[in-house]
Amino acid sequence: MNFPATHEVFNQVPDLEPYGAADDPALLEGLRREGASWAEDEVRELGALAGTARAQDWGRLANEYPPVLHTHDRYGHRIDEVEFHPHWHDLMTVAVENGLHAAPWRDPRPGAHVARAAKFYVWGHTDAGHMCPISMTYAAVPALRHNAELAERYEPLLAAPHYDFGLREPSTKRGLIAGMSMTEKQGGSDVRTNTTTATPNADGSYTIVGHKWFTSAPMSDLFLTLAQTEHGPSCFLLPRVLPDGTRNAIRIQRLKDKLGNKSNASSEIEYENAIGWLVGPEGRGINTIIEMVNMTRLDCVIGSAVNMRVATLRAVHHARHRKAFGALLVDQPLMRNVLSDLVVESDAATTMMMRLAGATDRAAGDEQEAALRRIALAVTKYWVCKRAPAVAAEALECLGGNGYAEESGMPRLYRESPLMSIWEGSGNVAALDALRAMARQPDTVEAFFAETRLAEGADPRLDSAIARVGKELADLEDAQYRARRVVELMALVLQGAQLVRHGHPAVAEAFCRSRLDDDWGIAMGTLPTGVDTAAILDRV
Repeated sequence: MNFPATHEVFNQVPDLEPYGAADDPALLEGLRREGASWAEDEVRELGALAGTARAQDWGRLANEYPPVLHTHDRYGHRIDEVEFHPHWHDLMTVAVENGLHAAPWRDPRPGAHVARAAKFYVWGHTDAGHMCPISMTYAAVPALRHNAELAERYEPLLAAPHYDFGLREPSTKRGLIAGMSMTEKQGGSDVRTNTTTATPNADGSYTIVGHKWFTSAPMSDLFLTLAQTEHGPSCFLLPRVLPDGTRNAIRIQRLKDKLGNKSNASSEIEYENAIGWLVGPEGRGINTIIEMVNMTRLDCVIGSAVNMRVATLRAVHHARHRKAFGALLVDQPLMRNVLSDLVVESDAATTMMMRLAGATDRAAGDEQEAALRRIALAVTKYWVCKRAPAVAAEALECLGGNGYAEESGMPRLYRESPLMSIWEGSGNVAALDALRAMARQPDTVEAFFAETRLAEGADPRLDSAIARVGKELADLEDAQYRARRVVELMALVLQGAQLVRHGHPAVAEAFCRSRLDDDWGIAMGTLPTGVDTAAILDRV
């Protein structure tokens, strides 16, 4: 059959895959700088797998065929099982075997959290949904250590490099996955208003009754949850299968129909006289889980940073192969401005992410690093997670109508981008938490300025911004009303300080001129003239 000339396909962009997800200068520079150069070969190997068409298809199919809840079997027995696409299990297997879920707890060598962050970042190029249970398992271990007996029993299995899916008593499995179940219908982030109750039993366990509004990954083996005792909110560990082999009374009511994160099963559950064990003292549940929250907040920053990187990578790839108005898009001056702005935003997020991972490694033995981590994590979680949707939308637009089509992959990135700003405390919660940290722990303010002073003199615009932070913090009137303004400035100063010290000079210059000197518009692609776009775009 002879087709008309309009059927000739040209000026279309070739597939990006295969590519190396670890071929990311900001990531690799941070890996070496923060003490984990020993892991570079492993990170590159995992990044090479993440960028294959096969692994990319795993992520695509796990989202196109999301999990399905089966509350009952064919005979009417209550089973509360969630069925996943087979490639969900492929994604989980690679993540666990590479230690994304717990390697720093199994092998706490210097740089372990940095190496794990880099791996989490490169494997995140495949799919965001399965990274939720991986993150929760990582975060559960330090919280579980508040009960030495439970930690001795379960930590080796939580840290084991084996993904062992299925409904079995935890001690009979080769490896475990942990979940968390905190928020309720009436409270959301205000977990002190939780109504779930825990009543002590004679054998040391507790009977737990109540509901949870958001429980992600309900097929996990263990869950950390909050429930009220007579002493206040307390933390409990609930296995899905009890030590005697019977099912715990955790009923899955429904799966959430979410904007994005489709591959991950998020559910509403009921505890119908479920059995749990206390982790930490009664009434101190929020304090017990705070370390878990800090770990998952780090992963929120990583998740947003990788979302930006993938969006930017796809936008630049498209522009380097697509012609319009007589030239490649990447050679069009305005498009170069847009793409360069995306790269600057992505580099700043990744560089700060790696600094936070380094602080996590050093916090146990260094009080200043611990204080910096406390304030910088809250500040960065607020800002980086806020930037991800703007980057995703702008990168999608770089592809035009092609970017609006599902098969481009850009809509999935766009739908995913707001989640990290919501998870572990929305923007207001994160901003107010930063204020709370400064009020309750003045050493966090000292640590912030000590970190930024290391960059003093490198760029006058950064020096001026550091001074503005000092003025903002000196005036505490209407502090809550101004919280977002203050925390945004602090985040930009932290990013600028990292970039002028460690980033590419062209990226640092563009960042300081645009983000810190008011020489920048509201939309991406409004960098000032004179920016070295060639050097910036070489970062992708």
